[in-house]
Amino acid sequence: FQTRPFFSRLSIPSWKEQESQENGRLVADSIAEKGQKTCSGPGQVSNGYPSTSPQSPRDGAGAGTDRGSTPGTFRTLVVQQTSLDPPRETWSKKMDFLLSVIGYAVDLGNVWRFPYICYQNGGGAFLLPYLLMAVFGGVPLFYMELALGQFHRSGCISIWKHICPIFKGIGFAICIIALYIAFYYNTIMAWALYYLLSSFRATLPWTTCTNQWNTPNCTQYLSTDLNVSWTDNSISPAEEFYIRQVLQVHLSPGLHQLGWVSWQLALCLLFIFTVVYFSIWKGVKTSGKVVWVTATFPYLVLLILLIRGATLPGAWRGVVFYLKPDWGKLLTTTVWLDAAAQIFFSLGPGFGVLLAFASYNPFHNNCYKDALITSSVNCLTSFLSGFVIFTVLGYMAEMRQQRVETVAKDAGPSLLFIIYAEAIANMPAATFFAIIFFLMIIMLGLDSTFAGLEGVITAMLDEFPHLLARRREWFVLGLVCVCYLGALSTLTYGGAFVVKLFEEYATGPAVITVVFLEVIAVSWFYGTTRFCNDVQLMLGFAPGVFWRVCWVAICPCFLLFIIGSFLAFPPEVRLFDYLYPFWTTVLGYCIGVSSFICVPSYMVYHLVTTKGTFKQRLLKSITPEAPGSSGPQRDTIVITNAV
Repeated sequence: FQTRPFFSRLSIPSWKEQESQENGRLVADSIAEKGQKTCSGPGQVSNGYPSTSPQSPRDGAGAGTDRGSTPGTFRTLVVQQTSLDPPRETWSKKMDFLLSVIGYAVDLGNVWRFPYICYQNGGGAFLLPYLLMAVFGGVPLFYMELALGQFHRSGCISIWKHICPIFKGIGFAICIIALYIAFYYNTIMAWALYYLLSSFRATLPWTTCTNQWNTPNCTQYLSTDLNVSWTDNSISPAEEFYIRQVLQVHLSPGLHQLGWVSWQLALCLLFIFTVVYFSIWKGVKTSGKVVWVTATFPYLVLLILLIRGATLPGAWRGVVFYLKPDWGKLLTTTVWLDAAAQIFFSLGPGFGVLLAFASYNPFHNNCYKDALITSSVNCLTSFLSGFVIFTVLGYMAEMRQQRVETVAKDAGPSLLFIIYAEAIANMPAATFFAIIFFLMIIMLGLDSTFAGLEGVITAMLDEFPHLLARRREWFVLGLVCVCYLGALSTLTYGGAFVVKLFEEYATGPAVITVVFLEVIAVSWFYGTTRFCNDVQLMLGFAPGVFWRVCWVAICPCFLLFIIGSFLAFPPEVRLFDYLYPFWTTVLGYCIGVSSFICVPSYMVYHLVTTKGTFKQRLLKSITPEAPGSSGPQRDTIVITNAV
């Protein structure tokens, strides 16, 4: 068939022409320059360009509809005018995406939380509920978010107009949760940076009891001190260094009186945020290169520490304690709850990160294989970290002549900054191991911070493209400044109490509830059949019955189980010797609700502002918007002619 002379009147800038051709699109003025040509084969259209698949359905559904056609049939040629908006940024390499996702999923929780949860819930027996929760809950959610982001090519806010507009408040809730995480998560990296800077000396400062911050109960217990005994009142120099020098928590009586900001930690956090800014300010083109270091270096360090730990005396005691199964604990609800929560927070669906990262993928990228690879790497890393931690705990138990469970009583950051730091101090070449260990902690945290902030940035840039698209650097700077100012409360003498409060209440219940609504919106409102058709359009094959059942029934039940258990058994929050009073629990719930309130608030706003009767408003609110209906971002011209 032949094109009509109408094409000669279309004008598209030359710099856009090149980018449009690279994206596999048909550009109008290119057709005019090529002249009117007939189709030379089943793989070409009339302008001489090969017919290629579009990057997404909204980037040109039907651009390749003439494939395999025979003479005499009707053909549709879709010409898109894309000069109004620049093309979406993409990853430079596939490995950039994979390393970014792995770096996001593998964070500090894999190193300290999984080993502690594992031995607390039956050792090797815990692996059974952990794997079941991963297969039926975590991985399906992980796969769903990657597929959604890659198909709709949008952040966590604007994507809802293509799924179920009334649930758009989920995107705003996710952004607020990400800010809360940035307020406290980076402070842990500031602590690690303080340790790293303190490690550049021949004698590590947490190995002696002669410093100004030490107390009379400080007991210096090196492997060579055979005449020193460890008692119940003994406090290691590593514990006093962490509590009295780094955190200075002894200067704060509690959350009601936080005290002054520690200027040392403030400078450390400023450096952390400076690194974060210059890693993400240009987008995935820069952060995709940084993760080649930050995502791979921790594995090198884990391997070194594993080999070193396995050669320590008493290491076998820690490994036996880590893996010895206690099958009786599988009959308790707590074990299954901890397994569900661990796999959920380890893989990290619901934080907007997977949507953002996948939105920069090519449309036909195999996100199914990516989901299986990255989730498997994440789970194996957690398992490996257990050996790294417990070989050292066995060594500490051997040195103190105590049981392993007595040594492993500390959980969370204390496991790293007290127990592991003390173990490193007792090793030969302690300075070297201290430097690489705390550098690894910083790298693990940086990956997750890159990802969390990129989720917010992508969401806001996609929602307000005309306002922020050309001002990304300034927007990222403003966001980083807000995160730094919000983190100042965690840098006070009582900052550790604030970190614990945010960790327990600000993120957990809120993000689980948000993901529950996300699954309901996609599976029940958008429809599993429609979603599977989208996946088939991208990958060439549709998800099987297993995935459909997981998305429709198992995943919602999986999330409801976690939410119900949290509400039925609220955790007793304690840090060191400070038991959080009742008013802090109320404050914690208020912080959690402050993000989730965006969901019902936007529902009311959308119903009020939509025109028509209530039934029409409700119907429009749950109906995905047609591509291009939200604004003049793309103009599509469809021309039909016959040979």
